[in-house]
Amino acid sequence: MTTRRAPHPWAVGVIAGMASYVDSAAIVGSGTALVLYQHSIGLEEREIGAISAALTFSIALGALLGGRLGDRLGRRSVFLATMVTIIVGAALLVFGGGFAPLLIGSILVGVGTGADLPVSIATVSEAATDANRGKLIGFTQIMWYAGIIATTAIQIVVGGLGYLGGQALFAHVGIVAVIVFALRLTIPESAAWTEASAERRVGAHTVRAQRSGLRDILTQRIYLVPFLALLGFYALTNLGANTGGQFGTYVAVNVAGIGVSAYSVIALVALPVATLFALWFMRVADGPRRMTYFVVGAVFMVLGFGVPAVFGFSLITIIAGQALGAFGMAFAFEGIMKVWTQESFPTLLRASAQGAIIAVARVAAALLALFTPSLLGTPRLMYGLIALVVAVGCVIGWAGFRGKRINTFDVEQKDIAEARSELRASGVLTDPPGDTPAQGTSIGGRRP
Repeated sequence: MTTRRAPHPWAVGVIAGMASYVDSAAIVGSGTALVLYQHSIGLEEREIGAISAALTFSIALGALLGGRLGDRLGRRSVFLATMVTIIVGAALLVFGGGFAPLLIGSILVGVGTGADLPVSIATVSEAATDANRGKLIGFTQIMWYAGIIATTAIQIVVGGLGYLGGQALFAHVGIVAVIVFALRLTIPESAAWTEASAERRVGAHTVRAQRSGLRDILTQRIYLVPFLALLGFYALTNLGANTGGQFGTYVAVNVAGIGVSAYSVIALVALPVATLFALWFMRVADGPRRMTYFVVGAVFMVLGFGVPAVFGFSLITIIAGQALGAFGMAFAFEGIMKVWTQESFPTLLRASAQGAIIAVARVAAALLALFTPSLLGTPRLMYGLIALVVAVGCVIGWAGFRGKRINTFDVEQKDIAEARSELRASGVLTDPPGDTPAQGTSIGGRRP
């Protein structure tokens, strides 16, 4: 009897990481496609707003549901089902031709994309080793930028084609989803999930078998502390990132007096620069200096919003803010959040935690976006407050992950008593021998 050879970690990284490509392509492409549809099939402004909001909130809902299903049912079944959901949703967006099918299509694409993100990231991390896990997770950020770059290129070509142009943008999402679905058929179930699930069924006393319920996250301090730190860090920093991304053109045109074409050039140049910084993050994500890079990145990210707040909005401050933010977000935003999340939770909680963190951040950003145009009536105050919020988020992240902390990949396959003893010996766990981990743990990594 022959056993199926495990796929190369980089193959898993590319195929599973395409979730990030589809995510960015759907978000960026939808905004332009709906405008093109507006003038060709008569969509009203309130209908466009409803469709856009449905996409955002559906991604959040999908992340919450998909993460939990991925831990309970397996990675493979969920990340195949999500692609089918996206394909059906994209087909409705391409051929629907009216408000109702466009709304349903956006909901399906949003739920599918959101559900795929936590499961695909967990799949990537579990296929990797300690030597390349951060690098592979960081590569998902490259895929996210690739989705934006590809969608922007398509927009340049089809922007003047009206309804056909909108169809092309949505078709891009659907075609990529079909290709990814076919490629994912070659990816077997995560070995880590298979082993953890089998151990749970037979009642093994390993960490990964016994720590599988959401209650464990909320009652075991060793998981609760990083979970809360990640929630605070990512939700707050994402408020800044989403404001810059969603309202960057609005600020440039209405506040700084920069034309749409000029700002589009700035944004287009910023994308490959941000990609280069993301490649830099991949080089340090598995090393001992990543917390140092995080601190420097946090400072740069805060300055990215602080410069316009202090010096006003002009072409120079907009460019400076873009450059500072691109560097800062590479080392102190989503990439490191994903790495920390994957390392902080055992296999049967990993996708659930990741999904909840993504969901909370997306909902918070969507709620702020409802009021952002009004708040930008005082733009320097708005950006000053955003800089403060981002700074608080970064401090929360630093406080939660400085010093020694658990890397669950090192201990989750061990007996609970053995793992507890090992963590005490290394100084990660500080509870007395008779206590449970919930009564006294110090969170911070084996790799800082």
